[in-house]
Amino acid sequence: MANHIENSGAHADTTVTEEDNCVNMDKVDLLKQRRELSRKRKQCLVQTLGMQSVEKLKEALGSGTENTKSKSAMELLRPSERYKNKKSSDVDGNQHDEETKLLYTDSSTFLKGTQSSNPHNDYCQHFVDTGQRPQNFIRDVGLADRFEEYPKLKELIRLKDELISQTASPPMYLKSDLKTFNLKDMGCKFDVILIEPPLEEYQRSLGVTNVDFLSWDQIMELDIGEVAAPRSFIFLWCGSSDGLDLGRVCLRRWGFRRCEDICWIKTNADAPGHSKNLEQKAVFQRTKEHCLMGIKGTVRRSTDGDFIHANVDIDLIITEEPEYGSLEKPSEIFNIIEHFCLGKRRLHLFGRDSTIRPGWLTVGPALTNSNYNAETYASYFNSNCTTTGCTERIEALRPKSPPPKGSKGTGGGRGGFTRGVARGRGR
Repeated sequence: MANHIENSGAHADTTVTEEDNCVNMDKVDLLKQRRELSRKRKQCLVQTLGMQSVEKLKEALGSGTENTKSKSAMELLRPSERYKNKKSSDVDGNQHDEETKLLYTDSSTFLKGTQSSNPHNDYCQHFVDTGQRPQNFIRDVGLADRFEEYPKLKELIRLKDELISQTASPPMYLKSDLKTFNLKDMGCKFDVILIEPPLEEYQRSLGVTNVDFLSWDQIMELDIGEVAAPRSFIFLWCGSSDGLDLGRVCLRRWGFRRCEDICWIKTNADAPGHSKNLEQKAVFQRTKEHCLMGIKGTVRRSTDGDFIHANVDIDLIITEEPEYGSLEKPSEIFNIIEHFCLGKRRLHLFGRDSTIRPGWLTVGPALTNSNYNAETYASYFNSNCTTTGCTERIEALRPKSPPPKGSKGTGGGRGGFTRGVARGRGR
């Protein structure tokens, strides 16, 4: 009986041992699986962040052996940041650490976010630390590579640029003080008017000097309505301060309705840093300017395809900020205007020698010379030659609005092409 009990106890111990071994084997297998999954995740992060090895990844994420021994103040360091510490003595002669400088060793921090305690993609903090604006990291903002992934849109832009170049009138310019010059003396109505006034705001925010600045009251006195065609567009640079409201007042005074707001986002990749001058009422550091767009008369996207091609460009310009003290605006505003409005009578007020352009009449006090002749300029436009026209290929490629309700045609309206009508069924 005693032997039976002893054998039973030994069998029970063997069973428990086997169960423990099975549990241990399951734990080992689970640990191996998790380690393998962790290894794959690290390899994926290495490829995503463009690191050379897993060790480099640990170093960038601050998860190496050195990080475990660091003080609490060092635990939340961002990738590619390092503190330089030095010993200093206080009045009593006691040694203590003093943080001196925060350094960035590379830009891998701002490529992709990861699941960690490190604050990735924190472009605002990156701006605070380095002066690099968040918009510096936006890809493909230039005109040359913006449409690489959209071949049809790229072809449309190329064809429109070629047509604009072929139909543009020779550049004309007139040196004149616009505060006293009567715009009616030009004897012409314009389809597009671009106004680039020397705002007082630029003296405060951009450090512009040696310029006769205009107040908004003086800008409102310009007789823009007298030189605007019955259906026309205006583009008014209004800064980023009180001009956002007063610019709209100007448009209404001149007979225009505001329809769009083009925003110029300024990058500072070439010269990182913080704004030298800040507006007194500004809550944020301003890194943009606005160009208000107004419309006069009745112009519809769906019916006036002979005069406008809508939705070709966007209402955003991203370019490098000019040098401190410069009044230059991005030349892309001309491309946006020319792609949108097919009218050839284009007026640029407060232009400079650097803004003289084929197809435009430039007027302003900053010009150094004049070649404007009213009769010669009028000869470039007769009753049948006030727009650039359009080709069938451009008409086929350009974005279009749905036709008005009840309209049977699918064409572009006045002067537009009626695609598909000539080869319709049953004809």
